[in-house]
Amino acid sequence: MQVPEDAQALRSLLRTGLVAAMKARRTEAVGALRTAIAVIDNAEAVETPAQASVHAVSEHVAGARTGVGSTEAERRVLSLDDVRALLQAQVDDRTGEADRYDTYGQRDAALRLRREADVLRQYLVG
Repeated sequence: MQVPEDAQALRSLLRTGLVAAMKARRTEAVGALRTAIAVIDNAEAVETPAQASVHAVSEHVAGARTGVGSTEAERRVLSLDDVRALLQAQVDDRTGEADRYDTYGQRDAALRLRREADVLRQYLVG
């Protein structure tokens, strides 16, 4: 696997991996990659403004804005380190849950989570 140069390159690798996993019907990889991509997308979401910072621009609806592009907002830009940190958190979550499942005797569920963690770990190289 090539080492990504930036966050976009890593996202592209994740999406390429997802397509390959779907074609190969590797359900654990598909689930892990879909979740990881969703986590990254959510992290890029725009924060909602605090109530105090909302200014009324419409006489009919409080906080409403008008005009072309008034409802558009730029998404956050994540660095490569930000995306890797999100992926590492996903790996850590799965590993921790797998350990917990092991204590309850749920070996199959623990194994599934460890496989998902292994899939995501591949994208942390570099």
